Amino acid sequence: MNKPCLKTSLAALGFMILLGAAPAHAAIDWAKVPGKDVAMFYPGQSPWEWVLTPSDHEGAAKFRAGKDCFQCHNGDEKTMGDILVSGKRNGAAVPGKPGSIVAQVKFAHDAQNLYVRLVFAEGRQPDAGMDKAYATKVTMMLDDGSVPEATRAGCWGMCHDDNTMMPAANGADRTMYLPRTHAHLTAHGGGDELKPADDLAKLKAGGYWLEYWQARLNAGKPAVAVNGEIFAKREETHPTAVSAQASYAGGKWTVTFTRKLDAGAGFKAIVPGKTYTIGFAIHSGHTAKRFHYVSFERTLVLDSGNADFVAAKE
Repeated sequence: MNKPCLKTSLAALGFMILLGAAPAHAAIDWAKVPGKDVAMFYPGQSPWEWVLTPSDHEGAAKFRAGKDCFQCHNGDEKTMGDILVSGKRNGAAVPGKPGSIVAQVKFAHDAQNLYVRLVFAEGRQPDAGMDKAYATKVTMMLDDGSVPEATRAGCWGMCHDDNTMMPAANGADRTMYLPRTHAHLTAHGGGDELKPADDLAKLKAGGYWLEYWQARLNAGKPAVAVNGEIFAKREETHPTAVSAQASYAGGKWTVTFTRKLDAGAGFKAIVPGKTYTIGFAIHSGHTAKRFHYVSFERTLVLDSGNADFVAAKE
């Protein structure tokens, strides 16, 4: 007589454990969290070196004088994306591809975690066939003010003319990297020669590296979360400190990242009172490498402060 009761009790216990294991962000009432639209555009072949070159980039002089990318180009994303995807500037045309995507972005936190939620529609995307494993990838960059290039230009601070599939790559398989890690920088990038190991160690100890989070997506399947760093190259971090959940309905993706505020060594500490630089990218239509949509740099603070996003405690 007791066995069925025991079985039922164990089943109930298992159900309660599953409930307890539910993602913490399930408790966030996102309807109460304010959000902002972030436009991302197709950048073509427009690297860091192009940003700095007056003969190529009309805004180079303003940038060198202290203007940041977002200050000059906020609101221009759709126009720029349409021009670049058409092949009229900085690279070949990509027929049938929308020039830009807009995501609604929200941030929240509790005592332990930071939560980031993006909702966006990709529109009709041509299938590039570059990344056969994942149809869509969503990435967020995070810096704590230690990388000036990121503060001023977001992801352009790590995108170079000699990265894979860029004009000066010459067939090389070269990931994103931060300029100060390389021994010689030219108008065509830094090549493969790095600074001496002692110099690299000092840069790293001073916080000169970026953290990124990524959700790899296929409709109807669980999101695959990865994170990593960008320093002398881009490298994934194992094990990952980031989790991601995603759903697809009505032509829209809803993607939520979760990461502990203090994830330990090798991760940026996220604390109230500090301003962070963030940036977003979306790979759509089985694309890879530079064939993505990117945002300009934005700022983030916890609780209160002067920033584009203020993550309230929930």
